[in-house]
Amino acid sequence: MTPTELAALLRAATQKVFQAHDLDTSLIPETVVVERPRSPEHGDYATNIALQLGKRAGVNPRELATWLADEFASDPGIDSAEIAGPGFVNLRLAAAAQNQTVASVLDRGADYGRGDELSTLNVNLEFVSANPTGPIHLGGTRWAAVGDALGRVLAARGAQVTREYYFNDHGEQINRFANSLMAAAKGEPTPEDGYAGEYIDDIAGTVVAKVPGILDLPVDDAREAFRAEGVELMFAHIKRTLHEFGTDFDVYTHENSMFDRGLVDESIAELKANGNLYEADGAWWLRSTNYGDDKDRVVIKSDGNAAYIAGDIAYLKDKHDRGANHLIYMLGADHHGYVVRLKAAAAALGYDADAVEVLIGQMVNLVKDGQPVRMSKRAGTVIALDDLVEAVGVDAARYALIRSSIDVNIDIDLDLLRKQSADNPVYYVQYAHARLSALARHAAELGLSLSTEHLELLDDEAEGDLIRTIGDFSEVVATAATLREPHRVSRYLESLAGAYHRFYARCRVLPQGDEEPGDVHAARLALCAATRQVLANGLALVGVSAPERM
Repeated sequence: MTPTELAALLRAATQKVFQAHDLDTSLIPETVVVERPRSPEHGDYATNIALQLGKRAGVNPRELATWLADEFASDPGIDSAEIAGPGFVNLRLAAAAQNQTVASVLDRGADYGRGDELSTLNVNLEFVSANPTGPIHLGGTRWAAVGDALGRVLAARGAQVTREYYFNDHGEQINRFANSLMAAAKGEPTPEDGYAGEYIDDIAGTVVAKVPGILDLPVDDAREAFRAEGVELMFAHIKRTLHEFGTDFDVYTHENSMFDRGLVDESIAELKANGNLYEADGAWWLRSTNYGDDKDRVVIKSDGNAAYIAGDIAYLKDKHDRGANHLIYMLGADHHGYVVRLKAAAAALGYDADAVEVLIGQMVNLVKDGQPVRMSKRAGTVIALDDLVEAVGVDAARYALIRSSIDVNIDIDLDLLRKQSADNPVYYVQYAHARLSALARHAAELGLSLSTEHLELLDDEAEGDLIRTIGDFSEVVATAATLREPHRVSRYLESLAGAYHRFYARCRVLPQGDEEPGDVHAARLALCAATRQVLANGLALVGVSAPERM
């Protein structure tokens, strides 16, 4: 019995108790909270439902807990229900109910942990979206890992997810990029507001080779050629780097396309028609203060040129027109102002502002030998995705970036991520999977098979802890999807690896010496196979490999 199944059982039992005592059943929440007690002595699970509902139902919480405990204990899946404190109910599952989790994992295989509660969501998930003026920097690398993991987690719980990259190829930064390439090709110093680094020299050289005579063209024509060819080369590099990092996108949208396809003009015309765009001081303004913004925003400047938000408005409309009913934007720490702005634009266009979700990520710092790493020869003054992967590998880089909440700054310790020890989180989790794979190979060599026929023999404390940890997986994935926090999956995997290592140290899985294999060995092999499956499923959700040998 998983926590989700237990919660459903407790809710049904609570409804039965409320009806028997003529209490208001509408007070019962849709989901009953079930938690693992900190101390195993207090039981397998605990619920605070009596404390939550007692006073509201007009009953002393402890008295309500007594009624509930009696009803809970009457179910064959619950071995005991004991009252604690002012109204907590501690529960112990019957061995058959608890151990059924093992059989469920083996039956569902790669689908264990998946659900369909988000099936009504058609999510457009936009992340990374770095300007095509240089390699993906460290902040973008964090989004490449976290965004990809979030997409996997959302899809695992039933959402339809479109992963999208928005190329900002319209504006002054592209002009500075082109000027930097042209200066490098001529052997001139980098412009004061330009871009530097080996990659600029490489791209400039490639453009010169690809477009013979480019430096003999008039300045404006040469700049346009460097812009077009350079941006295309930078796009190709970014896509290749992300793919090698395990992050791929379903859609790549160019900012220029919002203008070239007339989508900016269409959205502006719609806003004028519905009265949410007005003219003042020679410019056109969005009535964003009507929708929670601190000031109205200029959409068309007095010189007739579109402000940056014009493209954002058109892009938002374009996403909805393509079928998305929920938009998630993953932006850097300096983009807090975009939250209200995007929601206001959505509301002005007639969409649900609550269906626009902006996740703000914090900074990433690299540390080596206890000191910050600040320079990248390839990218000038920033650390690039390529640098991190070269230093620690794809798996370690992804895992390190995903395992912390995006709300906090993180330090990535390069020395730690190279260690093959329990101190290194990704190694700790992957080693557990490799160890289980080796165990399965050894069992096969001995001619032993797993069996779920005698799971009742799994009655050791370490076995129970491992089974309950396995049972938590679906709820962890569901919570990670609901809260947009894929780091919960990584932290869970570390807990699962720890529970397995403790189990292995305490419970002998394979017979030794002249010992005859028995039902307990077959049951433990089933438990090990289930653990291995859940580790593999969890690692797949964060886009990290599950090695069979290390």
